[in-house]
Amino acid sequence: MALPSAWSEMRVGILLLSVLSLLSAGLVGAAQDSGNVIPAESRPCVDCHAFEFMQRALQDLKKTAYSLDTR
Repeated sequence: MALPSAWSEMRVGILLLSVLSLLSAGLVGAAQDSGNVIPAESRPCVDCHAFEFMQRALQDLKKTAYSLDTR
């Protein structure tokens, strides 16, 4: 009985992550247009940033799944 709700929570989480990534991509483009460009040497690479973001998202999903399992 708890399994379908866990799947629906995970789907909502994945959808939320997708929306947030699209919004952050739009904000990055807006920041570049305004002239506040950070030199490439001082900003993290795109792959590292995406990896850290997905790692935090996975931890949040694990916490949500654990809280649903304990209910």
